[in-house]
Amino acid sequence: GGGYGGYGGGSGDDFESDEGGFTDAERTQRKNDSLLKQLGPYGFFQFESGVHRVQRVPVNDVKMQTSAVSVAVLPSVPENKIAAALPPSELRIDTMRASGAGGQHVNTTDSAVRVTHIPTGIVANMQEERSQHKNKAKALRLVAARVHQRRKEEELKKRSSARSSLMGGGDRSERIRTYNYPQDRITDHRCKVSVSGVQNWLGGGMTVRKFGPYMYDMEREERVNAMEEEDAEEEARKPPKGKSKRGPWGTLPPGIPLT
Repeated sequence: GGGYGGYGGGSGDDFESDEGGFTDAERTQRKNDSLLKQLGPYGFFQFESGVHRVQRVPVNDVKMQTSAVSVAVLPSVPENKIAAALPPSELRIDTMRASGAGGQHVNTTDSAVRVTHIPTGIVANMQEERSQHKNKAKALRLVAARVHQRRKEEELKKRSSARSSLMGGGDRSERIRTYNYPQDRITDHRCKVSVSGVQNWLGGGMTVRKFGPYMYDMEREERVNAMEEEDAEEEARKPPKGKSKRGPWGTLPPGIPLT
């Protein structure tokens, strides 16, 4: 969408200098450029997973309407690791004729591909390309990304169900941000930060640049808290250092009860 469109072009050398005369949005973009380079696309966009709510008054109405879109950000799996991540024994690959617009070619060739990951039931359908080989490659990448995300979520749940609550854990059912046009305000419900000027912030990927650093700091804090909890749990599992059992003849050997 419009809030992400300018990410690639705005994360280069255009923002190295620090001259005055910029709006708040532009200063935020320049300030966080080094963070964008450090995190990379997935590291930055992963915090956009969730429900984005839009509140606005249509041009032909007087009542405010609310709509929402669910965003899922998945890390891509490198080509050379897909085979290891998805053993052939776990896959079912079906080919079929593509449907929809595309002329005679769509109805005469089995170019569409459906890849199913049998253990998880994750399915990806692909018919964007005219080539069955290219559609299969795209579908495999998509399935690999979804399987990787599923395993990541399961691992998080094993560690602690509460630890993913701060960042939302990539749950697409959780409302993370509201774009309120009548009040010209954007509010991120995780970091409790609001900014004015909806149109300004939506242009050029500016919302990601504004709220991303807050999410980054919150994730770092959550990681530290998680490590402290794990240390405390490990310490609690250690057997208590008991006092020596002493009788009238001094310390008794282990295993001999006091009478």
